[in-house]
Amino acid sequence: MEEKRDYNSIKKRLDRLAESKILVLDGATGTEIYKLPLTEKDFRGERFRDSKFALKGNADVLVLTRPATIKNAHLKYLEAGADIIETNSFNANKISQKEYGLEDLVYEINREAAKLAKEAVEEYLDSKNDGPKFVAGSIGPSN
Repeated sequence: MEEKRDYNSIKKRLDRLAESKILVLDGATGTEIYKLPLTEKDFRGERFRDSKFALKGNADVLVLTRPATIKNAHLKYLEAGADIIETNSFNANKISQKEYGLEDLVYEINREAAKLAKEAVEEYLDSKNDGPKFVAGSIGPSN
């Protein structure tokens, strides 16, 4: 059964935790992604194989085309001691995604980014029981 928490209860948990330790936020997920030898084909996946737009460089679309790659990046940060991981959605907004012809998929990209981050936290906690861990939505400036 999925546990629902409201903003105030999460804020209280974060506040209590911050009183007892320094909270560590993950690093730049994009940097981790760009270290990988990903090709245009990787960014396109099967779903966007016929896109008329170049997708290489659109790290956010990888939540749809290479979800395991994104989840693994999250897991690396959790293993390194992050208390809070950010969703892979820095440019998941209509302005940025228009460059790739994916502006109509912004909601889906954000939803999948949050889902993958949450799955990574749950997977990590199942194996380590080293919690609590949190997911924060990431949004950046546009391109």
